[in-house]
Amino acid sequence: MPAKTMDELVSLCKRRGFIFQGSEIYGGMQGAYDYGPLGVELKNNLKSAWWRAMVYERDDVEGLDAAIVQNKLVYKYSGHEDTFTDPMVDCHECKARMRADHMKDIKVCDNCGSSDVTEPRDFNLMFKTNVGPMVDEESYTYLRPETAQGIFTNFKNVVDSTSRALPFGIAQIGKSFRNEITPRNFIFRVREFEQMELEFFCKPGEDEKWHETWVALRKQWWLDQGLGEENIEFEYVTGDDLSHYSKSTVDILYKFPHGFEELEGVANRTDYDLGSHTKAQAEFGITANVKENSDSTAKLAVRDLAENKWEVPFCIEPSAGLDRGVLAVMTEAYTEEDLGDGKSRTVLKFKPHLAPIKVAIMPLKKNKPEIVALAKELKNKLQKLGLGRILYENTGNVGKGYRRHDEVGTPICVTVDFDSIEKEGAPVTVRDRDTMEQITVPAAELASYVVNYFINQD
Repeated sequence: MPAKTMDELVSLCKRRGFIFQGSEIYGGMQGAYDYGPLGVELKNNLKSAWWRAMVYERDDVEGLDAAIVQNKLVYKYSGHEDTFTDPMVDCHECKARMRADHMKDIKVCDNCGSSDVTEPRDFNLMFKTNVGPMVDEESYTYLRPETAQGIFTNFKNVVDSTSRALPFGIAQIGKSFRNEITPRNFIFRVREFEQMELEFFCKPGEDEKWHETWVALRKQWWLDQGLGEENIEFEYVTGDDLSHYSKSTVDILYKFPHGFEELEGVANRTDYDLGSHTKAQAEFGITANVKENSDSTAKLAVRDLAENKWEVPFCIEPSAGLDRGVLAVMTEAYTEEDLGDGKSRTVLKFKPHLAPIKVAIMPLKKNKPEIVALAKELKNKLQKLGLGRILYENTGNVGKGYRRHDEVGTPICVTVDFDSIEKEGAPVTVRDRDTMEQITVPAAELASYVVNYFINQD
């Protein structure tokens, strides 16, 4: 049963070292969170799963890591300077600030019911920053509000260096920044976040087929990360809700503790982006409404050998928020179980490949040198398998260790006890997180058992 309230997750995240409030010792900062020892492992595991699915398991995608700070002309021609704003309304009575397009009535405060409110005013969501030693009107740029633009501006570099032909994609994971007016719902809406974005380029006319394909692929990927199908919905974005660059968009919604909200968007961006950033725009018959570009130095087009002409590709963009992904898999994994006799346990039932700690090695007695030595030896051997973090848990209380590792989602706990140092084959006790069943495995066979477990579980 997924988490019912955000408070359950927030409490567990701080208690067990997943996520902390940013700048907490100074009272915190709204919309800023820090990932703790377990949170950074979970986050990295989710990133790795995405990269593996997008880049390693496909033959038509390349990777990229573009700079966060880019030439401000990028945002002039991308349309961000003109369109990346939210209309805001302020209430003079209760001091609340609200997005006008989310209000029931822009003349009445949703918070207190007062009609003493301002007219809607545009608020720029991009963080402006100075570049270089001089602070003037010419020395500014922005922290990127999305990772996508670095892909578009590097399109020609990737094509020239890899000899890619359509259809193909460019994938990127990285930080983005948006000056959100009302960050909320824990890490769901924050000012600094990571995105996992793919820009998939295809021939005009094939875009609708690829859009449908990527919607289905992305839903399946989230199911593979452990999300329940009953907790996923599609929202087909239409009319004024469509972004300025989008021909069609499907949002993949997940049932977070605060309700169904966007987890990932899959947009058909047509030829808007490459068309906006290319020089010699008039040569390509661009279909999107783009701003005339007199600054670009590159033609962002590919040659259609069959028709012997150059064309600007269309682009399908699956764009997922990594932080929202972390929140979703934690929500889904959160389970409270009644063990009977007035006992219960909280367990995070992560898919094994996402678990922050893959295996915990626990000596029964932390003051018994032979037990401790074998436990450390096994820990080091398992760590070399490259599965992820293997933890040596030297608390001396196996029962409490099991409960702690249930709560942080560790799939396997291994206990080294007196039998391990006294009996032939050095048997160790292996406990499964989900079933709580225990079996004995010879120490020499532990590595093979663990590898097979992770292969079979995922």
